[in-house]
Amino acid sequence: MEYEKIRKSIEAAKLYYLHDYSQQDIASRLGVSRPTVSRLLQQAKEEGIVEIRIMDPREDRQQLQEELEQAFGLQQALVATIPAFDEPIIKQYIGMLAAEYVNSIVKDGDIIGTTWGTTLYQVAAHLEYKALKDVQIVQLKGGVSHSEQKTYASEILHLFGQAYNAMPYHLPLPAIVDHVVVKQAIEADRHIRRLLDLGRQANIALFTVGVPDASDSLLFHLGYFTEEDIQLLSQHAVGDIGSRFIDKEGRICNEQLNARTIGIELEELKQKEKSVLIAGGAQKVDGIRGALQAKYANVLITDQFTAKLLLNRDSLN
Repeated sequence: MEYEKIRKSIEAAKLYYLHDYSQQDIASRLGVSRPTVSRLLQQAKEEGIVEIRIMDPREDRQQLQEELEQAFGLQQALVATIPAFDEPIIKQYIGMLAAEYVNSIVKDGDIIGTTWGTTLYQVAAHLEYKALKDVQIVQLKGGVSHSEQKTYASEILHLFGQAYNAMPYHLPLPAIVDHVVVKQAIEADRHIRRLLDLGRQANIALFTVGVPDASDSLLFHLGYFTEEDIQLLSQHAVGDIGSRFIDKEGRICNEQLNARTIGIELEELKQKEKSVLIAGGAQKVDGIRGALQAKYANVLITDQFTAKLLLNRDSLN
């Protein structure tokens, strides 16, 4: 191209692509015809002056899902595209995606086990009605009885029951008791044993990862832990699943505390047809990774920013 044509191509390209001028406006400004502007823009693309890239978030999401499945040996990974890396937004978007996923897999006769908390509440709140028969929904871990902060345990079971004509089964017990003998006595009750057995029989398990932070975790505020427990957890725990605390490799990091915890054992999650981990956020990355490395989940539902952190991507953009 001659120098003058290069100059005009660059100027036309800037006006068209950067400043949203129409081709007719560019023609008037440069003193050329409109077909000439069209040729200048075409030449700019052919000569590499202009490069057009289309960023499709769906393609990025598909790639992230495939990389997560390969990296952690998952049956399936689902990644929600969120507009901001903010905790309430994360929970809302991954909750919506998880609800769609559960709707797509649940069938007659299924037993769904779920933990409680705000993430699982978002899942339950976005479920769509599906006419099913003989579905049961059971609480997988004990709750809390003396907190002003909502756990949404009852609401979650109620919403699942409404969506799937399901019979809800509450686990009306504390998540953690003071002594192992107390737990043994509780679990010896035939009604409690039946509920715990139902959780073991569940073919679909839905759970999240908590953050072991004394300033954030509800369990830390309720007096369940001794000073020794808190010190040990602060040193080794990266998250909790069903109130069972894990280290970065996914191993139980306080056996004494675990022995006082009521609910499904983490090893039992490995036996589920669908063991679905629903979690996102920078604070939860280590806990999610530990859970995945230990194979507690075979399905992961998260967001694109958390996915990139799990894959050790350099950028969150």
